[in-house]
Amino acid sequence: MQTLADFLSSALAGPVRERAYGERLGGAHWQWTSSARMLERARDLAAALAGAGIAPGDRVALIANNRADWIAADFGTFFAGAVAVPIFATLAVDQLEFIFNDSGAKLAFVETEANAARIRAACPAAPRLVHFDGSGPDSLGAFEDVGRALRASASLAASGTSKPTAPIADPGDVLAVLIYTSGTTGDPKGVMLSHRNLISNARASLAMLPETMRDRDGTALDVLSVLPFAHIYEHTLLNVYTALGADIAITQPDFLARDLKDIRPVLAAVVPRILERVLAGIVGKAKIQGGLRGRLVPWALAIGREHAAATQDGGSAPVALALGFAIAQKLVLAKIKPAIGLDRLEFFVSGSAPLHRDIALTFAGMGVPIAEGYGLTETSPVVTSMPYRAIRYGTVGKAVDGVEISIAPDGEIMVRGPNVMLGYYHLPNERPITHDGWFFTGDIGELDADGYLSITDRKKELIKTSAGKYVAPGRVESALKRSVYVGQCFVIGDGRPHPIALVAPNWDLVRKEFAIAPDVPTATIAARVDVHDFVQHEIAANSADLASFEAVRRVALLPRDLTIEDGELSPTLKIKRRIVEKKFAALIESAYAKAVR
Repeated sequence: MQTLADFLSSALAGPVRERAYGERLGGAHWQWTSSARMLERARDLAAALAGAGIAPGDRVALIANNRADWIAADFGTFFAGAVAVPIFATLAVDQLEFIFNDSGAKLAFVETEANAARIRAACPAAPRLVHFDGSGPDSLGAFEDVGRALRASASLAASGTSKPTAPIADPGDVLAVLIYTSGTTGDPKGVMLSHRNLISNARASLAMLPETMRDRDGTALDVLSVLPFAHIYEHTLLNVYTALGADIAITQPDFLARDLKDIRPVLAAVVPRILERVLAGIVGKAKIQGGLRGRLVPWALAIGREHAAATQDGGSAPVALALGFAIAQKLVLAKIKPAIGLDRLEFFVSGSAPLHRDIALTFAGMGVPIAEGYGLTETSPVVTSMPYRAIRYGTVGKAVDGVEISIAPDGEIMVRGPNVMLGYYHLPNERPITHDGWFFTGDIGELDADGYLSITDRKKELIKTSAGKYVAPGRVESALKRSVYVGQCFVIGDGRPHPIALVAPNWDLVRKEFAIAPDVPTATIAARVDVHDFVQHEIAANSADLASFEAVRRVALLPRDLTIEDGELSPTLKIKRRIVEKKFAALIESAYAKAVR
């Protein structure tokens, strides 16, 4: 079995691609790193890591936004035989400190000197920090120079080769990536992924791509990389793209509209939130223009969606709908793709969070297929992917090569295959894997007769936003309850762009704060704008130290306390989440509507 170092070095050592990895880094022009240069950088960094005392199996953290330096550091870590620990750049400092302590990381790559100083001040036990930007002995440039010199020296002539120095009976079973995901208690859990896990998943993902992408006869394949490399989804896709010999342009969600037009990619992987933003941008621009176009674009998108719904799976549209679609296509839909840079796009890949069927059908109406997939960090991550020429909207596709799916008697999805993790780091008793290899996902689903999987529910309490970020509600609720004015607190946001909080205030203190008489009903108090704004301020003050994706953007005040008698609390006073969400659905929708104004 190969190691990731073997897998990646084989891909990079092939025919040189001058535009292998592109980035802007704040500049107006793209800067490209060739495949040959990336291979050299990775080998230099592997030698530098060895020279810094990093032995095979040691953990190396990466805490930065996407850039070519991140890729070089990641690949260099594998070439050194070390274990990569990808960490979101936006992670709250207390969780960062937990990961440092739990992983035992001996070195961390960070973005800037300022980032290094902030981390060092907040985490005194942090390992050595090497920063991508800046100068000095701890800058990436200086670190690479050391590695280059070590490689050139006779005593370390073999440094930076593609294999770990320690003999390994089966390198596939060795830990390659330790990636932390939110735990139900708020403490992150380290998911242990082996070389076998990640390589098998990359190969299975490659096999799902159209043959025209896998056998291009020397033609370039432009892909746009949008999601954070610290996310296991994009981290695996980085391996896929490199093995595919694609030209990878690195962008950020805030610059997606600009870079779509610039790159005109053939393929891009996204999360639902990005697709929602693209649609919102199309409609928003039309409404700003106003007049006929302001009415025509939303109409055309709706007609396209209806037509895609009617014609999927070989169906046919009624005559009136077919005629309306033809008009919409001529006047609007055919013009959208080239206008926003999607004229060469074969399809979007969407994963990491549920995609609403209407969003997928709206894009399909524009002639932009979306191949949705399903996976978890614990499965490296891809479990299912949508067959490109047999898309079935409303499902997440079929199991990729080598992966089996089964549905437990209670409806929980179980997965077995070479992509299933080794386990949770330092949590040997928390292992939702049976003796015969079935991993319990915590999700509820159904398989149809053709093997397409549909996700119908979630057993886990974790929130997963539409941007693909996991949020532990208990952690956020605990932070919000630091305010004495917060009585009961319930954080929701699964499949939504961000979390919101339903709050039953400490009614007695609120009455005192606003001189409200004891006989005024709580529902009347909750309806007051000044009370809402006061509680909103309290929530903001007590969540300032959370990560940006955990931030509660809007508070909705409950009209009363939740009770056991009304079925909203368990006997142990735990909130019954699904019951509360259903009972207060109108309040929740109102809060989200106000949050986006």
